[in-house]
Amino acid sequence: SESTEKKLNGLLEKSFDAEQGFKKAAENVKSNSLKDFFMSKAEERLNFRNELRREIAANGCDIKEHNGSITGSLHRTWMDTKTLFSSDNEESMLEEVRNGEKAALNDYNNVLEDKLLPPTTTSILKKQRNAIQSSYDKADYLEGAL
Repeated sequence: SESTEKKLNGLLEKSFDAEQGFKKAAENVKSNSLKDFFMSKAEERLNFRNELRREIAANGCDIKEHNGSITGSLHRTWMDTKTLFSSDNEESMLEEVRNGEKAALNDYNNVLEDKLLPPTTTSILKKQRNAIQSSYDKADYLEGAL
């Protein structure tokens, strides 16, 4: 349906934003383990996008992919600015990741409330949501360990 198409394309766009945000976070930290964490999350979001594209096409819908949202672009600029003025880049980046993952969880949960989603779509979205929850938990743990 048109509503499903719009929702999935919204997640596709936000996955691009997240991928770019993780790459930006990796650029802004010195710790190799955090760089690796952020880059693995960026790759995970690229995989999410590929899965979402396939699912959108399989449902006979149009893929409306852009270069992210204005909100995502502003968030990355904010991350750069925050890094510039922060004495603890790693904690700042983890905090931003947690905020982004929390927003993503809300987005996924909102889409998953749609009981008319095809079962394959629901399955993919639940798997992605669980990976985002895991990422949120790990960022929370890493921030606490700093």
